[in-house]
Order: sequence, then structure tokens, then C-alpha cells
Amino acid sequence: MTSNNKNEFRLMGLEASPYTMKVDAYLTFKGLPFKWISRNMKTEGLFQKHAKVQLIPLLFFPDGETMQDSTPILERLESDHPEPTIHPEDPTLWFLSCLLEEFGDEWCNKLMFFQRWLYKADQEATAKRLAGLTLEGQWYALLARPFFARMIIRRMVPRMSFAGATPTNIPIYKESFFNLSKLLDQHLATRPYLLGARPSFGDFGMWCNLYQAWTDPTPRAHFEAHTPHLLAWIHRMRAPRIDGDFESLDTLLPTLKPILTEEVGARFLPWVDANERAWVAGAPETAFIMNGAPYRQKTFKYQAFTLEALRSKFRTVSDNPTLRGLLRETGCLDVLAVTETTSA
Repeated sequence: MTSNNKNEFRLMGLEASPYTMKVDAYLTFKGLPFKWISRNMKTEGLFQKHAKVQLIPLLFFPDGETMQDSTPILERLESDHPEPTIHPEDPTLWFLSCLLEEFGDEWCNKLMFFQRWLYKADQEATAKRLAGLTLEGQWYALLARPFFARMIIRRMVPRMSFAGATPTNIPIYKESFFNLSKLLDQHLATRPYLLGARPSFGDFGMWCNLYQAWTDPTPRAHFEAHTPHLLAWIHRMRAPRIDGDFESLDTLLPTLKPILTEEVGARFLPWVDANERAWVAGAPETAFIMNGAPYRQKTFKYQAFTLEALRSKFRTVSDNPTLRGLLRETGCLDVLAVTETTSA
């Protein structure tokens, strides 16, 4: 979306970036005027002038302020522009939406990333696309694109282990991808969005990485062959809209609860909990048993920080018995409520 409005936002990033597209979809839903700026060789100077870290998206506010990191961006914009809201009024649904947003950002990214750089067809397709975006507007773009694509593959494939895509973990990621796709397809068979007939915070967080997976040949083939309802949601979220209200917890639970139990409670939260423990202990590697299988990955400060942010959100509604009961039943409560016992 573009605009000539002097009060417009400017969104700088790449179409191949899940978190740039997350902000793009949110701005589109809110009807906030914005101009797209592709980060490439021509615009790199602008990015370096304003970026605090070497990550996209970079959002320019109309007054010149800039922000990075998609979750704080959405939270800030939601505070400034609360209508139409992406947050259900019901405290249980509100927190579940926040939980799914974090799950989407941090776990679904792994499910996308390992496939993007594991299979040759996906490597080549993504590298070709990234090279084209980087060289956009350069007179030598067509000549240099194959060389740049090879450079991107050589740079990104070694980073798979940094993101956890190692021979030890890839079987876990494969199983999680296929299971989550199946469960989401079942859940979305009777509703347009995760929590009903309008998009929530959780939709944006989960969608951005699954959308990127769809842009790559291998996961796209799976979606198109096996998960028609999930595929429709992936397309719908490019321009999300309100088609009704959020549903009640009771109507959501039959198909939402398996997602919380099998993916959020059994995979995502155990990983971020183990990562935080490793970070506090100063351990460079996080190692634990996930569903009976070994899991090993570099320890990260960022995910320790975001877990605490998620726990902070939980503390604001932790006295809700319905929420506590559901989180206990799905194996999520112990990780989220840990600070309640340590601070008592």
C-alpha cells in the first residue's frame, strides 16, 4: 500500500522478511497510510542512518521517530490506534492471543527457516528472490543476480545451525511443521481467523512465518496438497478484515486446545524455558529432552527477554481461573507462572 499523505508511515524491509510482512499486514488492517521502502543497495544508506540494529523491519513514524522489532511496533501502534482492536476483551482470549503471537514469532520462524535453507529448490528460489530485491534498481542487476544468489546461499546455509536447524533438531522441526499444519487446518476449517471472525494479535505473529513458508516451494507444495483451510487463511491475512466478532472460548477449544497442548505446551514453551535457564546459568548451549528426543541449540539472550515479557503479560491476568485451568491442562502453566513462585 502506498500513499502521498505527508503524515504517512514508511515501512522499510523486504518481502522475504516475515516480520516486515507482519507489520505490513497490520498497517493494512488498521487502514494506516504507509509507503513501502525496499531495503536494497540503493536505500542501504537510509537504513544505516536510522537503524539501531541490523534487523528489519524499520518503521518510520510520521513525526520521524523510528522503531524496529515487529512485536513492540504492533504494540505501540495498537496503543496509538486502538480501533479496530486486535485484542479480545475476554482476558483468557487476550492472553492466548499474546501467547500465539509469541509462539508464531519464535517457534514458527524455525519451522519456516529450516526448510528455506535445507532443500536445494528452496535455497535457490529464496536466494534468487533475495538477490533480485537487493539489486533492485541497479543497471547490472540481471548480470549480477546469479552471483549474488550463490553468495546468499553460501552465507545462509551455515546459519542454519545458529537458528537450531541441526541434524539433531531437524526431525523435531519436521514433525512440528506437519503437525501444526494439520491442526491449524482443522481449526481454520470453520472460522476465518484464529480466534473467530476477525484477526487477533496471534494471527499476525503466526501468519508472518507461515506465509513465508508458503512462498518457498517445499512447504507451499505441502500446504496446497494437504491444508486448504490453512492456505486460505495464509492468503486472507495479506489483507485481513473484520468479518464478525471474536468467538467464545468454548467454541474455540475443540480445535485450539490441541495446538496449545501439542505445539505450544510440548515444544515451544519447554524450549524457551530451557533457553532462559541456560542464559541465567551462563551456558552457551541449551540442551534438554523434548518429547523424548534430544534438543540442542545455541543459547539466546533475546528469547530469554521475550519469555519474561510474556510472563509479565500473564501476571496481569494470572488470577483468572479459566485461563489458569486451560494453561494447566495444556502443559503451559508451569513455564508461564514460574515467576509467581520465585517472587513469593
